Amino acid sequence: MVVYNFKQIKVVPKATEFIDIILSMTQRKTPTVIHRHLPIARVRQFYMRKVKYTQQNYHDRISQILADFPLLDDIHPFYADLMNVLYDRDHYKLALGQLNTARHLIDNLGKDYVRLLKFGDSLYRCKQLKRAALGRMTTIMRKQAASLAYLEQVRQHLARLPSIDPNTRSLILCGYPNVGKSSFMNKVTRADVDVQPYAFTTKSLFVGHSDYKYLRYQILDTPGILDHPLEERNTIEMLSITALAHLRAAIVYIIDISEECGYTIEQQVSLFESIKPLFTGKPLVVGLNKIDRVTLDNLRPDAKILIEKIGDDNVTLLPMSTLTEEGVAQVKEFACEKLLNMRVDAKLGTMKRDDVLSRLHVATPAPRDTKVRAPVIPQTVFEVKEKKKMQSETDLDESKLLHSDAVDLYNKDFWKQADEDPDWDPQIFGPDWRNQYDLKDETWKFDSIPEIMDGINIADWIDPDIVNKVRDLEKEEALRIQRLEEIMANEEQFEISEEDRQAIRDLREKRVLTRIEHRLHKDKNHPVINRKAETEREEIGTFERHLVDLGIDPSNASRRIREKSLSRTGRKRERSVSAHKDHSARSKTPHEEGLKDKRQKLSVEKMAKRAQRDRNKESKKGEGDRVILNRMPKHLYSGKRGIGKNERR
Repeated sequence: MVVYNFKQIKVVPKATEFIDIILSMTQRKTPTVIHRHLPIARVRQFYMRKVKYTQQNYHDRISQILADFPLLDDIHPFYADLMNVLYDRDHYKLALGQLNTARHLIDNLGKDYVRLLKFGDSLYRCKQLKRAALGRMTTIMRKQAASLAYLEQVRQHLARLPSIDPNTRSLILCGYPNVGKSSFMNKVTRADVDVQPYAFTTKSLFVGHSDYKYLRYQILDTPGILDHPLEERNTIEMLSITALAHLRAAIVYIIDISEECGYTIEQQVSLFESIKPLFTGKPLVVGLNKIDRVTLDNLRPDAKILIEKIGDDNVTLLPMSTLTEEGVAQVKEFACEKLLNMRVDAKLGTMKRDDVLSRLHVATPAPRDTKVRAPVIPQTVFEVKEKKKMQSETDLDESKLLHSDAVDLYNKDFWKQADEDPDWDPQIFGPDWRNQYDLKDETWKFDSIPEIMDGINIADWIDPDIVNKVRDLEKEEALRIQRLEEIMANEEQFEISEEDRQAIRDLREKRVLTRIEHRLHKDKNHPVINRKAETEREEIGTFERHLVDLGIDPSNASRRIREKSLSRTGRKRERSVSAHKDHSARSKTPHEEGLKDKRQKLSVEKMAKRAQRDRNKESKKGEGDRVILNRMPKHLYSGKRGIGKNERR
């Protein structure tokens, strides 16, 4: 059986991270020092190794991505259509195809530049060829930025999908939104699906598991479906359609007969008729939910006729209530039983059964006379059993004589019991250790119920009339239940009037409109006033007085503020823009920055750089970090000088 585990797909890095990882690995895993006086063959080999290593790393990383993501033609049609609904089949195939093409191009680039490096005649030319090769590979990967980002989004979404086994025993819950599918799911499984009093609370597929006759069943909660053409259904509805179309499961179609879901019984029956082709060849059960609000006897006559019409087509109608749990277990058991029978019939109808039966032959001998031959146990069996018993007793006698400790272990009460009881087998039962108990009273040793406190055991607290009292309580409870049923039967049944229904519709419509209006206002961009705008609102006179207190001439600053405000309103735009350009062409003076002179300004800049230096050194290095803080570590470059020239001292 194929098990799809999309959580094992590895993270797809961004294009820039992808490039940093590969180039960093090339820098760390290949030699980095080459000298011009070395033979040209060694120089070529040095740079050819870098190009080959980079090309192979690109090839391996891209191949890993292509191998992790499933191919739509090789997986189950349910998952193939599910991915088509969620991610678009063409876009998905195009992204994988572009990565495959990029891998092919990088492989060809590596081969071509290795061939060119074989003819490099100098270190400079070999180095330039290496730079060109790595640069072109990097350019190819930069062009795959969109595909890599799309595949990472697909990976994250695939990891959140539930693990659905398309081949196991499954039950699918379907129907209009807010009819009680998620509530039914929570009652029969351990799943905790969100339940809210509004439509489309469930926006994706949820999976739960339940047991029936020692078999595990997979129960799928699907989003609600509306009654309109297939091409008008959105992505959420298509999830339900995909599950119904491809999974061989029992269908539990739930109808809200109280119409509190916001849809009439006529609409729910119409949806049942429109998606009925998807139920072909599958066990079907219709659950009539919310009978705690409206019973079948209190339904409108036209609605009752429609529901009975559904039941005429060999469809089982089962009333239930997910609030009081009445009938919920019956619906689950009936659906599981029908699914089990269908799967057994399907297996019996295959050719495999005939193939196995053709190789089996059951021999039935014909009777040769009329004599009755009853089953009998040969006497030799009893003789062998008696012989083994005697042998075990002999072994125990020998061990009793040989080991002195065994005399205390197998006491005389034990041997007495073995002698008196012919069926006593010491190898099975073992010795009776009760005579070894150290109790307060010696008479307590062989009690079937030990006396636990002050000479009193459990049996002393048992009331001898407890059975009669329990029966009296049961009779009293039955009488109370009967009286309650009579009182409830005499009361008038609660029915919703047409005015109340209209009021409920108006309230629901008002709530929907309020929600839509809130969404429209929530998405609008509201202006945010930052600190800069707030300072511009202050009076220029206050700002000028502040500059005078600091010992700075405020005339230039006031002029710039006025010109900026005039340019914002559209007056004297050209003059203010030209003045702004003239001012931006020159740098600010120390006085304008609140400093005494140029020397103090340089000192401040130097202090800022010095404070930033330690923080930069303490930054964490990642897989794509190409910064080498210590280019010549002392343990590698210090020590005795070898024999040779001292020109580079």
